[in-house]
Amino acid sequence: MVGGMCRNITELRGLEPSATAEEIEAASRQYVRKVSGITRPTAANEAAFEAAVAEITATTTRLLAALPPRRQPPKTVPPLRRPEVRARLAAT
Repeated sequence: MVGGMCRNITELRGLEPSATAEEIEAASRQYVRKVSGITRPTAANEAAFEAAVAEITATTTRLLAALPPRRQPPKTVPPLRRPEVRARLAAT
């Protein structure tokens, strides 16, 4: 994610098409950034930060697979599905 830390965690359940591995990892990274207060890990904390992202990504993937289909889609579009975000990421 480029820029400041988001205050809201992205809703991934009920997306059409389903959330991608990239979207799940991005939401996991967003969560770890929020709870740790670390936006850019240093060498001293990078291993712990990345391990937490990997664990949360795996857990989120299992959770989304285990939940029944949602009746209505989320109210907001995840950042990685927004054209302006995709363009900004492609430019970096």
